[in-house]
Amino acid sequence: MATIKDISKLSGVSPSAVSRILNHDSSLSVSNETKIKVLAAAEELEYVTIKERKRNSVKEKRLTIAIVEWYSESALIEDPYYLYLEKMVEKKLAQEDIDTFKIVNIDGTYTSAVNAQVDGLIAIGRFSPSQVTQLTSFSPYIVFLDSSPDPSLYDSLLINTEQGITLAMKHLFELGHTKIGFVCGHVIDDNGGEGFDLRKKAYYAFMKENNLFSPSLIFEGDRLSYEQGRILTKRILDEKERPTALVVANDTMATGVLSLLQESGLSVPSDMSLVGFNDLPSVKFLDPPLTSVQIPMQLLAMTAVDLLRQRITGDYPVPLKIFLPTMLKVRKSTAIPHK
Repeated sequence: MATIKDISKLSGVSPSAVSRILNHDSSLSVSNETKIKVLAAAEELEYVTIKERKRNSVKEKRLTIAIVEWYSESALIEDPYYLYLEKMVEKKLAQEDIDTFKIVNIDGTYTSAVNAQVDGLIAIGRFSPSQVTQLTSFSPYIVFLDSSPDPSLYDSLLINTEQGITLAMKHLFELGHTKIGFVCGHVIDDNGGEGFDLRKKAYYAFMKENNLFSPSLIFEGDRLSYEQGRILTKRILDEKERPTALVVANDTMATGVLSLLQESGLSVPSDMSLVGFNDLPSVKFLDPPLTSVQIPMQLLAMTAVDLLRQRITGDYPVPLKIFLPTMLKVRKSTAIPHK
């Protein structure tokens, strides 16, 4: 393997200057001719810098990446979105021949049943500052999915939820709906506390921009769950002037809304149009199949794994915060308003 001394001997440039040229030291004042001599000698001798050697050794090594679960089993029952996302990440890791195991929260402490060295973490969900500190004890390399607790330190992947709600609102508006309700629940912010839902923000913006906003059109519960969807639908049905369409903050809640509407003798979409959010695999099998904002879960998983691998190998100098777009999957739960 070629050394700095070998390049110095071949190029006729001092070893210290060779080292600084190869490490792109901008404070070094040498002629372009000298730089060319050094770089040509390095290429001829097939010299590899220490940084590149380290990067190549990491690339050749079989990686071990842990998946961190923020959510509880009861939360997954209420909303399986994170479960589907985790399965996508596991599938991508398997395709890349990367070893993996789970880190779970037991009584406030993150732990793993596997006693193994981990190269990096993919943390799915929303974590408090103290939880993030715990995670760094496993590895400094963390990619967060669905939150960005500190964009100056950690890579993060988020969904453009505002764009998704705007797509849903435009779809209903173009069908002729003006009395559009919004069904939602309390949400957790990027640091694990109670936050303001960006979906609600997008709903506000669209309705106000089109002079359609009324506080009576917002139906907010405690959680984003099937049961809360049913409870809030009872309130909707008690309204003297009901909305002609509903945008619901997630598919699980929308399924609860749909079930109570149908039990009450209303037809979707003839009596009320309905749009969900997340486009879970199950919603296309509902009757009617649910129009829903689609989250690119496969792309999320693929990007998370690729980003973490590049972070571990040192390919990116600064953390990245990436927003992925959404699409609207139009099915049979939306139609022109009933006259």
